[in-house]
Amino acid sequence: MDIQTRKIEFVQEFLKVESEDIIKRLESILHKENENSDKEEFHPMSINELNRRIDRSLEDSKNGRLIKASDLKAKMEKWR
Repeated sequence: MDIQTRKIEFVQEFLKVESEDIIKRLESILHKENENSDKEEFHPMSINELNRRIDRSLEDSKNGRLIKASDLKAKMEKWR
């Protein structure tokens, strides 16, 4: 059974649940697993990667490839 089918079947079963306690427990499990998966995806960068990013940032600055923080904030406000 593929993952999409399993998710659909899970949702169908979940919609039948009438117990507040079961729903709270399932929510807790889901939140905890999502937090764990976020932590698992984090990989600190190496010193070489950090130095490459610093070099690229300095080069961008020298070549005028920048955006002011105020311009970025204004742009982000439009995303809402």
